[in-house]
Amino acid sequence: MPGILYQPSSRRRFVFTAAKAFAGAFLIRELNLIGEEVAQKSAHFALLSDTHIPADPKNEYRGFFPWENLKKTVPQVADARPEGVIIDGDAARLTGETADYEAVKQLLAPLAERMPVFIGLGNHDDRENFFKVFANPPGTRQKISGKHVLVIERPSLRFVILDSLLYTNKVAGLLGKSQREWLGRFLENADPRPTILFVHHTLGDGDGELLDVQRLFELVRPQRKVKAIFYGHSHKYAFSQDDGIHLINIPAVGYNFSDEEPVGWVDALFTSEGADLKLNAFGGNREGDGKTKSLSWRS
Repeated sequence: MPGILYQPSSRRRFVFTAAKAFAGAFLIRELNLIGEEVAQKSAHFALLSDTHIPADPKNEYRGFFPWENLKKTVPQVADARPEGVIIDGDAARLTGETADYEAVKQLLAPLAERMPVFIGLGNHDDRENFFKVFANPPGTRQKISGKHVLVIERPSLRFVILDSLLYTNKVAGLLGKSQREWLGRFLENADPRPTILFVHHTLGDGDGELLDVQRLFELVRPQRKVKAIFYGHSHKYAFSQDDGIHLINIPAVGYNFSDEEPVGWVDALFTSEGADLKLNAFGGNREGDGKTKSLSWRS
């Protein structure tokens, strides 16, 4: 029934109401501008690694079902409302089969419809099969022969996803000379925005780790704009430093290798001054679930 909620008002009330509405609109506009300013100075990403998705949803390892784990993770990430997702290698189960990547794409579809999903490559990935399914991945892909390297630019930050895949289903990783030379030129010519690197392999000196890790450190230590390196591979959640560069081991989504380690993902808020990393552990050791680790960048 038209007018059932209508109440006549005086001119004075009209003027008061109009002024109040204007003030409210001004405040909303100011809050929006503040929100935009904060957004310009920060970057919010969901960080995943070692999803190990098989074509068969019933595939199991150590009592974990990687297919189900990623299915569980997707709505959690959606609820966190990041601006993007970074998967730091080993998206596929073991040998990077095309059917594995089709399953990855299917599971990630609800996120990919809302935000970019950037996928790096690890030792259980296969470049050829990956590109059969992800022909046009988001991010600015760099022209490095035989490598899949992405650059993500934000107003106050920069993210570089490197490619350490050497042989599919072999443990060790390698950046290689051409990728290291590219990275050296890129960092030398880049503006001073804080730069965060991602690489799949662990950063030790073992035979199954990143074989040219010392050359990587020699390259990035003098580049003060490099603030952190995130990596996966070990299915651990750990923090260390090298010459003030933060080294962060992202936990696995698929499964852990030790009951002491969490299974889950990291909700990351980056700024030009540092990062807040919140662990979301849904399996394994959940003692740190919901806890935030704050990092400050080196100057």
